[in-house]
Amino acid sequence: MLTDRLSLLGDVADAVAAALRTQRDWGMSGGRDGQYALDLTADDAALAVLRSAGVGVLSEESGLEDHGTGEIVIIDPVDGSTNCSRGIPWYATSLCLVDRDGPSVALVVNQASGVRFWAERGGGAFCDGVPLHPSACSSIGDAIVGLNGLPPANLGYAQSRVLGAVALDLCLVAAGVLDGYIDCINDAHGVWDYAGGALICAEAGAVVVDAWDRELYTITHQARRTPVAAASAGLLDPMLAARRIMSRPEG
Repeated sequence: MLTDRLSLLGDVADAVAAALRTQRDWGMSGGRDGQYALDLTADDAALAVLRSAGVGVLSEESGLEDHGTGEIVIIDPVDGSTNCSRGIPWYATSLCLVDRDGPSVALVVNQASGVRFWAERGGGAFCDGVPLHPSACSSIGDAIVGLNGLPPANLGYAQSRVLGAVALDLCLVAAGVLDGYIDCINDAHGVWDYAGGALICAEAGAVVVDAWDRELYTITHQARRTPVAAASAGLLDPMLAARRIMSRPEG
């Protein structure tokens, strides 16, 4: 069953890739702040596949459609829209199917390169068929971390990178390329941004949490979180301590 659902997510990513190949308008959509025309094109392509499969959908672009089947696909049709619009090859379609037992299947596809990261609950995580394993880094002083935004000062890591697509950044933590990830902007991400990458990390053996101990997997379009990821539970504590030096979100 999970393998069937992974195939469905692959069909969605393929539909988005095909739609992006015909995209000619790389500007803003005019619909809301930060939304590009390409986001709407990708969302339309994804919804056509998901609706035909009869599953629920929570999309950044079009909101929640819950058909009562017990399955909802959380999707960011294009994570890293600005990168995509500028031709920076670091943007993805990120998908995570949540059922009554929680997150079950995830797929993150780098739409610039075609590289695919995926995971099934209890089945491990993979990149193009190769099993993923996080790094052995246990000291934040040795860590190379991905960031969203910039902290007011170095948080104690060895080096940092700001790449612009959290779904792919989390996959790099799962793959041992990055040792961790810190969102330096309070509540900048909806669940569609990190759900797929978080399950891939978990199945690989890495850890992803909200900086303020809130539930990550929420089927609410308005909810926002501040993800922090680490290659191991031992590295997570100093990563969280570093993040919590910065201001806490209001409310």
